[in-house]
Amino acid sequence: MRVGIYIDGFNLYYGGTALAGVGARGWKWLDLRGCFEAVARARWPDVSEVRPVVYCTARISSRVDQDGYKRQETYLRALRRSGSVDHIEYGKFYDEVKTRPLATRDRKGRPILVRPQIPLLIQDGAGAHIDDATFMVSVADREEKGSDVNVACHLLLGTLEQRIDAAVVVSNDSDLALAVAHARMRIPVGVVNPGRSGQPDTPLHRGVTSSSSGGMRRRPVGGEPLGRRDEHEPTPRPVRGDPQAANLVNAPTPSDGPV
Repeated sequence: MRVGIYIDGFNLYYGGTALAGVGARGWKWLDLRGCFEAVARARWPDVSEVRPVVYCTARISSRVDQDGYKRQETYLRALRRSGSVDHIEYGKFYDEVKTRPLATRDRKGRPILVRPQIPLLIQDGAGAHIDDATFMVSVADREEKGSDVNVACHLLLGTLEQRIDAAVVVSNDSDLALAVAHARMRIPVGVVNPGRSGQPDTPLHRGVTSSSSGGMRRRPVGGEPLGRRDEHEPTPRPVRGDPQAANLVNAPTPSDGPV
């Protein structure tokens, strides 16, 4: 059985940070091939090859975060030179200024627009109060775009071109639900949820069941911290040819960078 691994890098990073904590040592320099190959083999004993391992991410803007940019570049270089991934697909990191209505949150986190009230009132040119005025603010909007689309494209290409017999998708992004559903019509697809345990079902995670064809059960590693030391934790692979990357992968430091 040939298994493809498709990883949403930012989704894995933020999910892992929520599980392990911002200052946790080591897990951010994860050997992606070793980790998810172990997960796949634990569920599908007849795995013969794990390829491709596709890592989808976007480069952080050096103008926004110079230190984060350097640490991310070191990790990406380590992934390539160690053979931990077969391909890195890049989306785009957007850094823009957007105008938004000023709001507060209700108990469910939904926005409530801020309206004029004492001591701040709004008047028109005739001096009449405008009770339904909306306060607008400019905010820095920084986000990664494209990783979910790139994961979906690589998953479907591998499936439709019959280059893989099963797949593992590492993400909890519900935007991937349709692509995963269509891939499951042809091959078994397991989903590794890098988020917290106890999360409600999402369209992405529904329907992952065991089958005679080797399907993966729901919650393959759903609630387990990525840094937990158990039977699925791979032995770190040495990175040769790049001393800086080798030091970071083989001897993690507290200044771990984003994946």
